[in-house]
Amino acid sequence: MKRTSQFPAAGTDFDGTRLTVARRLRRKTKATLAREVGVTPTAIGQFEKNLSNPTQSVLAQLCLQLGLPRDFFGAGRPLALLPASGAHFRSLRSTSAAAREQALAYGELCLELVDLIGAYVDLPPVSLPEFELPEALSDDDIFEAARLTREAWSIESGPVASVVQALEAHGVIALRLPARTDAAVDAFSTYSGSRPLVFLSSVKDDKARSRFDAAHELGHLVLHPDTEPGSKLVEQEANRFAAEFLMPRDEIIEDLPRRIDWPKFHDLKRHWGVSLRALVFRAHTLGRLSDASYRRGNQQLSIWGLPEPGPLGPAESPQVLGIARQLITDSGYEFDDVMAAGRVAPEVAEAVMDAASTDRPKLRFT
Repeated sequence: MKRTSQFPAAGTDFDGTRLTVARRLRRKTKATLAREVGVTPTAIGQFEKNLSNPTQSVLAQLCLQLGLPRDFFGAGRPLALLPASGAHFRSLRSTSAAAREQALAYGELCLELVDLIGAYVDLPPVSLPEFELPEALSDDDIFEAARLTREAWSIESGPVASVVQALEAHGVIALRLPARTDAAVDAFSTYSGSRPLVFLSSVKDDKARSRFDAAHELGHLVLHPDTEPGSKLVEQEANRFAAEFLMPRDEIIEDLPRRIDWPKFHDLKRHWGVSLRALVFRAHTLGRLSDASYRRGNQQLSIWGLPEPGPLGPAESPQVLGIARQLITDSGYEFDDVMAAGRVAPEVAEAVMDAASTDRPKLRFT
């Protein structure tokens, strides 16, 4: 546990970057916010660029329209912006620019909260494996990266016990997206700030699908640190990484049936913690299922729809920030005071901590 002699003083000046984040968080254009506040869009742009400060009355209106306290906009604690060019969205093509910007703004506030917590608690260090990968990745390159990631993280043969816990143990902050997030924002990851962030769907309360989403985002962090996001190829590569990370080829191939055998697939689903659809796809890509069998399997899966038969239970839950909060409290600090000192808005702190809640008492990974 780290201790500080006193809380840092909240600045009283206006920070335009925080206005930019707040506006994106509320999915408002400059024109919309200007109309609500009673100024011009140009004035909003000048505020955001720190070319001028709003009057007290305009600031009061900004707080009212954006639903955030005055202290949130104070200068003195720089807020890092996450560029869209460095974020991998699971459903980029079906996600509007406004929805992406809202999700990124939430990520920026989460990262601020994480950095603030890191001033009081030693969070797990970031330890993502780094590989020299060719520009054009082959299947073997992707499979090898997944195998080496398991090895680097001391994941023994067999199923990954908890993908989310594995991420958190190696310095990745995993969080659920707020329930009010646009449904098109399925999941996304970014490593443009001090720590890699992985955001998972709050409505996809399905352990198998959520585990694959988390492994998919890990694939982006490992395979695509400098790759332009959004292409179909990049998403396919992350899927292949996730499949090998969760279901290593050499361990599963002989167990995959050569025909559609649903009882067998259900057994494998329970063992590996993946969906029936992922298993059918894996069996096909590894040459166990013919094209015709693969089509029949997908036809049946489409008939069943979602959720699939044989649910595995609720999605894996992030833990690190909830545990860190408890450690701060146990060390004699009021968590709300820590958040207030860093000008983390109560609504933001509550939303993030709800997405990272835990009942476990100690920050321990095994």
